[in-house]
Amino acid sequence: MRELERITARRNELDVRAEEVFSNVVRHVPDRRCEWLLLRQSVGVRVEVADDSPQLPVVPAELSWESEGGRGLVLLDAMVAKWGVWPEAGGGKTVWFECRGDDSG
Repeated sequence: MRELERITARRNELDVRAEEVFSNVVRHVPDRRCEWLLLRQSVGVRVEVADDSPQLPVVPAELSWESEGGRGLVLLDAMVAKWGVWPEAGGGKTVWFECRGDDSG
């Protein structure tokens, strides 16, 4: 039973992280379409989300308390082992992140 609880907790944590990236697609990509890939790695998982928008995400240098946006990538950065973005050759981009199987992201 404890193993099932651990797996469920990890899945919920992954859901929160992926939701941040998908929310950016809904908010910033005109047609709100994307393709995503979930890769199981030897330690943890990697999620890749690709869309057709050439606009690369930007982590704000400073956030205002009144600001309604701009916190998603800051939160993602705090929750994952590593993340990044690369522009696609034909336009668009892929945002990716990796989570380890332990409590470190």
